Amino acid sequence: MGSPVNRDDIARLATDFYSLLESFKQTPFYHLIFEIFLILTVLWLVCFRKPRPIAKKLTEKEKQELIDEWQPEPLVPPVDTNHPALNVRVLDGIVGKTIEIDGRKSLNFATFNFLNFVGNQRIADKAIQAVQKYGVGSCGPRGFYGTIDIHLELEERLARFFNFEEGIIYSYGFSTIASIIPAYSKRNDILFVDEGIHYAIQKGVEASRSTVKWFRHNDINDLERLLAEQDKHDKKNPKKASTIRRFLIIEGLYMNYGDICPLPRMVELKYKYKYRIFMDESVSFGTIGQTGRGVTEYHNVDRQKIDLISSTLEYSVGSIGGFAVGSSFVIDHQRLSAQGYCFSASLPPLLAAAAIEALNIMDEENSGLFETLMDKSKRLHKKLLDIKGYRVLGEDISPLKHLSLANSLNTIGRLEYIVEFAQTRGITITIARYLNDEHHLPEPSIRLILNVEMTDEELEFLCTVLQEALVKVTA
Repeated sequence: MGSPVNRDDIARLATDFYSLLESFKQTPFYHLIFEIFLILTVLWLVCFRKPRPIAKKLTEKEKQELIDEWQPEPLVPPVDTNHPALNVRVLDGIVGKTIEIDGRKSLNFATFNFLNFVGNQRIADKAIQAVQKYGVGSCGPRGFYGTIDIHLELEERLARFFNFEEGIIYSYGFSTIASIIPAYSKRNDILFVDEGIHYAIQKGVEASRSTVKWFRHNDINDLERLLAEQDKHDKKNPKKASTIRRFLIIEGLYMNYGDICPLPRMVELKYKYKYRIFMDESVSFGTIGQTGRGVTEYHNVDRQKIDLISSTLEYSVGSIGGFAVGSSFVIDHQRLSAQGYCFSASLPPLLAAAAIEALNIMDEENSGLFETLMDKSKRLHKKLLDIKGYRVLGEDISPLKHLSLANSLNTIGRLEYIVEFAQTRGITITIARYLNDEHHLPEPSIRLILNVEMTDEELEFLCTVLQEALVKVTA
């Protein structure tokens, strides 16, 4: 027999129970809810959850049947065998003012050889001398025994050409701007970007992982609208806004349109809304301005007001690679942060030597190269406008122009017919090609590129061929 429960035990139990009730009253409500949820979960697991059934072991025959039924996903999507990239025209010889395709010479209005430096004997001689002195390549990035004295000379020459403190060169034109943008703009920063920028800039914008605000192509009013909206948003949280960097990403002369950016107004807005300007002058360098120094010279804008100018050595200069110029503070950051600079083998010395000699020619007094190019561009523009049935896109002084057909006639098929017809007449032109993942696809067009050595007779012949092709394609 157990001992009887006395009054003291009962009183102690009552006190403990009362204390428990008091503690429940003082416990936060969310804590009680959480404990009840845990108790119910445990009860459900113990009483109601069914044990997982044991998987049936497959026989060898069943395994083989499953293997036979399985179809792997293709590594790449299906590609049309008639795609232009798979049916390229193979050239023979120097890609200059004239080129040879399938044993037949034609006038070249398709490649970016604006100043006809490809095949220039002075430049070729300097490249040969560089090969004899340095060999062909460096086999190392700039930071790891890939820097050669001629690289430093080219960077100094580019900085002096644009009147900036410092320059930096890259081994590949595409990777230049694609590496520069993510080197500065990071997550949570804001990029104001013209929707007409070319693909390399788009890849740089994408790699930055920044907030991107696209404005309509060359529409300064739309840009100002976005800037005003952001300024209004920033005033709601000034502390956070002070940590966000803002960049304007533009081209000097747009590759996909042939028009020039309204730079003076963009510089005005820079000081009103506090952003940095990154301008790519891949097309305008060596083509626009009295001395070929690009859109800043054309608009008479102080170049020091542009935070960074990038360009390629693959168009006007006729070499390979790219570069950027700016203040030492801005440029030196790329040597540690721009992936295309840090992880690519340095520019082959022969190409650096070619670029230096091209700059020497561009810098010679009284060369008249750029005035001649702009004057011929104007004359070609006027001749093209006289052909009824084509729409001509681009500035009159631009050596890069886009031709399209009017209204519903403007299809890829008709433009390809014009290109093929022109080739049979000894004129090489090309359709402007774009990738499917571009942010904004321009309308189909034929891209015409003017070489400074083209004569008036050759320009007249081009227009005659285009007129004949138009008659045939619209018949």
